[in-house]
Amino acid sequence: MPYASRIVRTGSRPALFVFLALFTLASMAARAQGPTDLFLGTNAGNPGVSTGARDTAVGVNSMAALTSGNSNTGVGYNSLLVCTSGGSNTAIGTFSQNATTTGSVNTSVGSGSLSANTTGNGNVAIGNSAMSRNTTSGDNTAVGLNALFFTTGGSNTAVGSNALATNTTGTGNIGIGYFAGSNISSGSNNIHIGISAPGNESNTIRIGNPSTQTAAFLAGVSGVTVSSGVQVYIDANGQLGTLTSSIRFKEDVADMAGASHSLMQLRPVTFRYKSPYDDGSHRLQYGLIAEEVAKVDPQLVQFDGQGNAQTVRYQAIDAMLLNEVQQQANKLTEQNAEIARQKQLLEEQGARLQKLEALLAQRAETPKAPAP
Repeated sequence: MPYASRIVRTGSRPALFVFLALFTLASMAARAQGPTDLFLGTNAGNPGVSTGARDTAVGVNSMAALTSGNSNTGVGYNSLLVCTSGGSNTAIGTFSQNATTTGSVNTSVGSGSLSANTTGNGNVAIGNSAMSRNTTSGDNTAVGLNALFFTTGGSNTAVGSNALATNTTGTGNIGIGYFAGSNISSGSNNIHIGISAPGNESNTIRIGNPSTQTAAFLAGVSGVTVSSGVQVYIDANGQLGTLTSSIRFKEDVADMAGASHSLMQLRPVTFRYKSPYDDGSHRLQYGLIAEEVAKVDPQLVQFDGQGNAQTVRYQAIDAMLLNEVQQQANKLTEQNAEIARQKQLLEEQGARLQKLEALLAQRAETPKAPAP
């Protein structure tokens, strides 16, 4: 090798090191199975046995059990260690997908990511230990340290450190943010953004942390008319919902009767909101004082989580006012009937009086007989 001898003779150590590195890589690459495979590292790619194509294994024991899988990429110690016939997998990191056997179309980046996956398909795990306990489930996406760590369910999406970390069998969950949805174990179909549920639950949407976020802005609402919609209400726990009026949802139904009389004890006021709670318009407002209403009828007041009067349930006052109006209407009807009866009686008495006056007048005009 004249070129090599010339390098040695000139004493150019950097050039010698480059030559040796290239020679080493070339000799290792010679172990590749087929023109489209590349296996670099001890036991990488299972040379001499694997019949797969377009596989790349870099690292000790990377794809060491490969038999017929195609289009796999393993980079790192024990990455895709026992993969046999699985295809289109990408595993980057120590122990990444080291248990995958026949699972396909999985992508894992990070030490221990998807490390227990065996036959699961279509999973994406990016981050150390992301989805490290998943075995057979598929279509999960985990991005972040320990994201979906314990999951064995499918179709979950977790983005953020420890997002949905304790989910085991739940499916269809979405957790975005640090520890988002981390208390969901077997619940399904939840969406948690920036918040962890107080416990296991299903079919629930939670956005934001009430101890952190104190204001919410949503575009596409203000100024948009929904002519057939209903009002949306919020309770002391931040849950949104609407009121239902169908008898299907009600029990203990009874006439309101005198329950609305307490409205007459309430004090309507005008006021302006203090500057921290005003939008800058400082306009004159009309309403009631929640604390005053609570003394008259606590059922008409919405209290916060600490038991403080927060606002008046004005929607209940509407029905109570209707009851009062109906009662007043009934009284007016009765009074009008009484007035009509009194009017008729007066007319009858007037007619009788006229007859009496006529009779008296007739007697006055009749000549009296002379006294004997």
